[in-house]
Amino acid sequence: MEAEPKVIAVGRSAQHKFSKISEAFIDLVEGLGVEQDCHNGVTVQHLSRMNIQPPPANLRQVHLIHAELLDQMREAGHVILPQQLGENVTTRNVDLLNLPTGTLLRLGDQAIVEVTGLRNPCAQIENFQSGLQSKLVVRNAEGKLVRKCGIMTVVKTGGRVNVGCQIRIELPNKPYKPLRVV
Repeated sequence: MEAEPKVIAVGRSAQHKFSKISEAFIDLVEGLGVEQDCHNGVTVQHLSRMNIQPPPANLRQVHLIHAELLDQMREAGHVILPQQLGENVTTRNVDLLNLPTGTLLRLGDQAIVEVTGLRNPCAQIENFQSGLQSKLVVRNAEGKLVRKCGIMTVVKTGGRVNVGCQIRIELPNKPYKPLRVV
């Protein structure tokens, strides 16, 4: 029997820091992101992109990482706890990196986020743990870059997301659009 997709950790940070603070729940606000999180907003809130004029839409409202990545990194010698890579939601049993753009993820009973693209692992990851970035950005057999550091989403329907809640996946209509860095 296949294991059920679920949320295993959630977090937020009101300040622009690399890691988030783990919480028992977070509240998602439609069109904005995680309540009381520094990346909450209609326009981009990431410090490296805030000087772009006009301000681009915030396609990075909620960051998700799969716990299986944390497991892989532990096996490679990098102990990483949920929320330490800056994600708002840590999932288990969801192949996040292979979801198409536009996929809807129902997190618990109310909240719905739409997948917008991949997170591009930045230099802050290397500052967090030496050697980690080279494990999160690799080349596949064809020489293409593979970014493993999770996905970015926008909030379509607000609601509370609790640790342990179920995740339901709704794929968009075909043809699927592959994930790109946002």
